[in-house]
Amino acid sequence: MAVLWGRGVARLGRGLWPSGRPGLPTEEGTLGGLCGPRRSSSASPREQDQDRRKDWGHVELLEVLQARVRQLQAESVSEVTVNRVDVARLPEHGSGDGGRQPPAEVQTGAEGATPALFVHWAKRLDKDKRIQQMRRQRLEKQLQRRAQNPGFSSEPKRLHVEPRLLSTQLTTCLQGCRREVPERPWEEQLARVLQEAPRKLSLDKKQGQQLKTRFANRQQKILAFLKCCLLTGHQSLAHHLLVTHHSQGRSQKLLTLDMYNTVMLGWARQGAFRELLYVFIMVKDAGFSPDLASYAAALQCMGRQDQDVGTIKRCLEQMSQEGLKLQEVFTAVPLCEEERAAVLKAVLKAKPTFKLPERPPSPVNTSKLLRDVYAKDGPVSYPKLHLPLETLWDLFKQQLRVELASSVRLKSVERPVAESKEVKRARETLKALRLQWEKALWEALQETKERLEREAHTGLPSMFPFLCLLDEQEMVQMLLQALQALPTQGESFMGLARDLGARTFGRHEVRRQQLGGQVEALKRRYRQYLHLLASDSKVPEPCLPRQYWEALGALEPPQEQPWPLPVQVELGRLLAEILVQATKMPSNLAKPRDCSRLVPLLYHVYSFRNVYQIGFLKPHPAYVQLLATAAEPTLTFEAVDVPMLCPPLPWTSPHSGAFLLSPTKLMRAVDGTMHHQRLLENCPPAALHGALDTLTQLGNCAWRVNGRVLDLVLELFQDKGCPKLGVPAPPSEVAPPHEAPLPSSTGLVCKAELRRELARSLKEAREMHSLRADALYRLSLAEHLRDCVFWLPHNMDFRGRTYPCPPHFNHLGNDLARALLEFAQGRPLGPHGLDWLKIHVVNLTGLKKREPLQVRRAFAEEVMSDILDSADNPMTGRKWWMGSEEPWQTLACCMEIAKAVRTSDPATYVSHFPVHQDGSCNGLQHYAALGRDSVGAASVNLEPSDVPQDVYSDVAAQVEVFRRQDARRGSRVAQVLEGFVTRKVVKQTVMTVVYGVTRFGGRLQIEKRLRELSDFPQEFLWEASQYLVRQVFRSLQEMFSGSRAIQHWLTESARLISHMGSAVEWVTPLGIPIIQPYHQEIKIKQGGGGLQSISYSINADSSLKPNKLKQRNGFPPNFIHSLDSTHMMLTALHCYREGLTFVSVHDCFWTHAADVPIMNQVCREQFVRLHSQPILQDLSSFLVSRFCSSSRPQKLSQRLEDSKLRETLLAVPKPGAFDLERVKRSTFFFS
Repeated sequence: MAVLWGRGVARLGRGLWPSGRPGLPTEEGTLGGLCGPRRSSSASPREQDQDRRKDWGHVELLEVLQARVRQLQAESVSEVTVNRVDVARLPEHGSGDGGRQPPAEVQTGAEGATPALFVHWAKRLDKDKRIQQMRRQRLEKQLQRRAQNPGFSSEPKRLHVEPRLLSTQLTTCLQGCRREVPERPWEEQLARVLQEAPRKLSLDKKQGQQLKTRFANRQQKILAFLKCCLLTGHQSLAHHLLVTHHSQGRSQKLLTLDMYNTVMLGWARQGAFRELLYVFIMVKDAGFSPDLASYAAALQCMGRQDQDVGTIKRCLEQMSQEGLKLQEVFTAVPLCEEERAAVLKAVLKAKPTFKLPERPPSPVNTSKLLRDVYAKDGPVSYPKLHLPLETLWDLFKQQLRVELASSVRLKSVERPVAESKEVKRARETLKALRLQWEKALWEALQETKERLEREAHTGLPSMFPFLCLLDEQEMVQMLLQALQALPTQGESFMGLARDLGARTFGRHEVRRQQLGGQVEALKRRYRQYLHLLASDSKVPEPCLPRQYWEALGALEPPQEQPWPLPVQVELGRLLAEILVQATKMPSNLAKPRDCSRLVPLLYHVYSFRNVYQIGFLKPHPAYVQLLATAAEPTLTFEAVDVPMLCPPLPWTSPHSGAFLLSPTKLMRAVDGTMHHQRLLENCPPAALHGALDTLTQLGNCAWRVNGRVLDLVLELFQDKGCPKLGVPAPPSEVAPPHEAPLPSSTGLVCKAELRRELARSLKEAREMHSLRADALYRLSLAEHLRDCVFWLPHNMDFRGRTYPCPPHFNHLGNDLARALLEFAQGRPLGPHGLDWLKIHVVNLTGLKKREPLQVRRAFAEEVMSDILDSADNPMTGRKWWMGSEEPWQTLACCMEIAKAVRTSDPATYVSHFPVHQDGSCNGLQHYAALGRDSVGAASVNLEPSDVPQDVYSDVAAQVEVFRRQDARRGSRVAQVLEGFVTRKVVKQTVMTVVYGVTRFGGRLQIEKRLRELSDFPQEFLWEASQYLVRQVFRSLQEMFSGSRAIQHWLTESARLISHMGSAVEWVTPLGIPIIQPYHQEIKIKQGGGGLQSISYSINADSSLKPNKLKQRNGFPPNFIHSLDSTHMMLTALHCYREGLTFVSVHDCFWTHAADVPIMNQVCREQFVRLHSQPILQDLSSFLVSRFCSSSRPQKLSQRLEDSKLRETLLAVPKPGAFDLERVKRSTFFFS
């Protein structure tokens, strides 16, 4: 592995080799896999390249790498040759000798470099080497002992059933269980166990945060192992692990009551009362008191085994003595129908008069803001889809097939290559290789499962049951898809591991529902649900989709919770290692049949990201060239990454909604975060109704592809692209980075500058590659769905902002993405719809932002010839649309206008085009409304006016006033800035100030804008940007004094809360609980051996200490985001009640042209209703009750902190005199 590390390092500096054969520098993968899910399509992925590497410019790193190369060249130990990567010979011009070989040696850098610069890294590398040698020696000794021991067997150890107990009384009970008493063998023992007092737990309260996190991770892995054993039929193995841990004092501390209950549930399902009693005894011996789930398992087992009445009565009596209510077994414990029946059978045997608790009535949301939404007395016009019942049923069956297959294979829109002999030969070679890999992966999986089963028999929670969740064939196909999706420049090992773990869970969840009969139940229920949506069916009483779905019957059986992050990572790591070890290729691809020597397909290298060393998997160059030659015309996507072909399931709970079978989170969050889910589950169900119904309504909007726009985009995409119009160029059009050998006399400063230049070139190439891949995904999906109606299920982030679940093709994309979409259900334009189309096309151009609507409509009439020319001859005419700020949406609108004006009666023209109404600096609108700030309200169009106000221009004008004053006083920088203080220069900073941008960030934004001005003196960049950011903040302070006071109050409150050790929480006006996921980062290192250990950071777990800086700076923008999401949800629900089609892109609302006036009215009314609530006062009350101690703290410092926090929280900024009712008459509030 050391050689691989050295070779990976050597690649970083190839562009700067003083002499020798030049080579292309290897493009390292990104760190995106470490902080989010990996892409799931088979083309090159869109890289979320953060490019935080400063190492490119550090001469020290160059010296470190050169020292490592010298060290590797000097070594002669066996490990240098163990993992050597053979380079296959690439077929070039019909021969087998064209492979590019890596250079035989790498010359060192400048002479005389001081060794002190890299002494730390050299010591660390030497230490790693010594550790590897010690591990090798230990392994060799173990192998020798096993070889010398004739009694050693590879067969799994015998599974333990009976535990070793610490309690003497319970040991007597256990011995009684062993005896076979013919009469009443269980009642006496169970009675003694139930009456035995739990042993007191001894807890170590002195654990540090790091140890606590590791301890919790081990507990998560054990619990997941036990649950997985139940799913795969390895109940005895789960019992064995529980007994093994329970019998060891140190390991017993890891066990929780949930673990014991899990194993008891497994025995209960089998009716194995004796084994269940063993677990019951262990529960008492461990110091736990049985809970409802424990007794539910015991009753279920007795119901299945037809146990005697006395035993059941004794169990029920003990429940009552412990204060547990029998009714709650059926309401609080998640049970499937079969389990409920078994429990009920046992209960009825002891209590014949017992009756199941009646299903409680559906809770009703009592929020004042939603009273009209759920009112049953007023008129409603809930919209229906335009498709009949049978058509929707056929679409449902298509979507069901897609999700059962777990992936979608579709044709790529890349220009197809001619099928030459070389291409055909490459494709045949790939096909043959994949057949070999399939067999090798199947065998490797079998061997790994056998090894892990032996490991599990030793009492360790291995990955064995997780590998049994899917059959080998499905697992192999998943690994081959991951291999096909691997980018040519490599993938971080951690990213691949997390992706494989997540894919395995998703496929398992689909199979679990399929085998459990839930698919058939879903079919029956969904068929009934379609009567609410279909155009040719009626329901007795109009209601919301969630209400109708819940009325169809009992709620679904409980869904399995996603595996903990440590489990997903470890399983994914194991699968990634299997993929690396099993996939090999001939060393000579020109003659694969004649070549007997195989080389690895994937190899493992390391790369630096800041000071971290990141492991990467890279495909063999010969394989990369083979893929490029074959140019396979297909892409593969995960089913959850593709829009749905039928209406999504309505959201009914935090874990039920969206896709038919594939698991989807209601609230998307960073992997490993559990606090959001716990908050949602503990929240009263009715409090979430507003959010659930909004997400359902947004997902029920049917879409279709704009075919004419798609044809034009594909024409450009398959040619040379057009970056000006947002169509990325192909790789052939991107200039390669400059490379040239350097003379040996090149100094370190010159080297550093060239390295920075190379880094910029590589960054530009990566960005172009990323944009091209993103466009490829989007356009391929659009072509695939060209003649289809499809739906976009939604979920939300921790602030309540909504997002479509499919990531690649949705309306939240750029201009091009939005232009490709239109409503599948059309609506006649009516008397004013054409006017709104004309206004919208002018809005998209950005030409008349400061003009009233009448002027914009008149301008559209003036340029009607250009609009029609753009629609008729988009690529050959006057190309008026190309000068727009949003060119593709402008072109789509031109085409819609052309169709409408050429109709005999435009009012009857059925339009599918979505018209947008955008908030005017929406964050500042909410601040101005919160503070009743009259001056700020007028600047952001809360105040009615004849022409739209532009806050960016107003701020620029105020900054210009300050600049002139300073220039007259002789300020040099103020004089230099004359003529450069424009709207564009200050816009980004003004826009982001409301979302918490600091002066440092604002200065960088302004510097970037000034740098774009060719005539601005670049030597004044820093000084000018520093001066302007001060003036921008000063202007905002004067113009939005009330808003800035509120922002300061929110910031100070968050600072004090986080200083006391808590993360900031609040509840939105609609009742959604929110907690900020910013905590101190803890590094978790998982697993040793194999290719590499896995390290990942946890910073979103509520058990960790809060990150004070992020908590403080994040609270104001996150709170405002929660308000704008509340406003959007209120608008969406009321528009749905009015029968409108409504979707949103945060603060940009979309509907049909004919319905814009109604949407505008609803939007303004709901904004006024929202801000008529005492939002800040309610927030203050919640924070005081949540974070201010009710009992007097003991320490003086704590009392002072508590007093300061309470004083700050109660000091709510006083509002101004602005009248919110005036918003209803403001034309440009949303326009």
